[in-house]
Amino acid sequence: MTIATPIQFSPDLEEIRPDEQKTVAGLNEQFDVILEKTSKDYGHAVRAVHAKSHGIIEGTLTVREGLPLELAQGLFAQPSQYPVYMRLSTNAGDILPDAIALPRGFALKVVGVDGARLPDAEGNTQDFVMVNGPIFQAPNPEKFLSSLKLLAKTTDRMEGTKTVMSSVLQTVNEGLEAVGIASPTVQSLGGAPNVDPLGETYFSVTPFRYGDYVAKFRLKPVSSDLTKRTGTEIDTSVREDAIRETVQAEMQQTVGEWEFQVQLCRDIEAQPIEDPTVEWKEDEAPFETVATIMARPQDSWSDERVQKVDEKMRFSVWTGLADHQPLGAINRARKETYRHSADFRAKFNRCPYHEPQR
Repeated sequence: MTIATPIQFSPDLEEIRPDEQKTVAGLNEQFDVILEKTSKDYGHAVRAVHAKSHGIIEGTLTVREGLPLELAQGLFAQPSQYPVYMRLSTNAGDILPDAIALPRGFALKVVGVDGARLPDAEGNTQDFVMVNGPIFQAPNPEKFLSSLKLLAKTTDRMEGTKTVMSSVLQTVNEGLEAVGIASPTVQSLGGAPNVDPLGETYFSVTPFRYGDYVAKFRLKPVSSDLTKRTGTEIDTSVREDAIRETVQAEMQQTVGEWEFQVQLCRDIEAQPIEDPTVEWKEDEAPFETVATIMARPQDSWSDERVQKVDEKMRFSVWTGLADHQPLGAINRARKETYRHSADFRAKFNRCPYHEPQR
């Protein structure tokens, strides 16, 4: 099969609708419901989404040498090495027992990145926010708002009820997958398998500018210490923080290596900008490796690291280079809502967030 040439980036690729700010205001209202409930419960503000961390890992990102021009863009334009922080998480806005199975998140912060920055992007870092599935659960901000309202209603509900619901949903999800149907909606509500996050592959799910082009991103485990854990389920029936404890024990002896991959948009119809529920098929738009991330054995839940990263940092797709501008309505909605959530957390905890310096 002949692979088409990459689509050139143009602002015209986005379709900005006049009612988007109204939807953003609605998203902020629902985030406030979640934030106010959880901060009251805990006496401490946590993130409105991906509140629970399973591990904080430090490593090094190395940009490959000899990349072709279409891949040598933005952060990846020149061979270089950067310190990185990685945060493994679960997508709910409250701190739940791990028996309530939910999709995994992977936030990556690259430190010491030079170049023209996105509006209001502090510091000199580049953030990538990913999940362990190739598509987003909603095609547009309006549908996402509907889902968020449901999540807001279930925030702060009895955890025992949530655990039973999660068990039922896992069975439903397994049945759907058995006949070749994946259900992001079921997974987002508590039907995802409780797999080891160190073995998972993570996706940006939404598109971004990639210098002169447009791309989605993927982080794929490649070292044997990681791939041997792919698909391995963790027994969460006994310990509330079983995933975190498992990752912490594993990282004491794990050499983690991931490939950071780019999937260039090559057909605007087959790989749409505005609908992240459409998977970009690999046979039409292959993933190509542009960098590797290496993490040596470490304590992934030390008090110092938790305070430095989990408490004092924020992760946002809008923190970074203009060459990696987030694209599409879902990404545009994320800009103000991510900031809104982080500002609430900073104010409530009396702890401003910090962008690390190289």
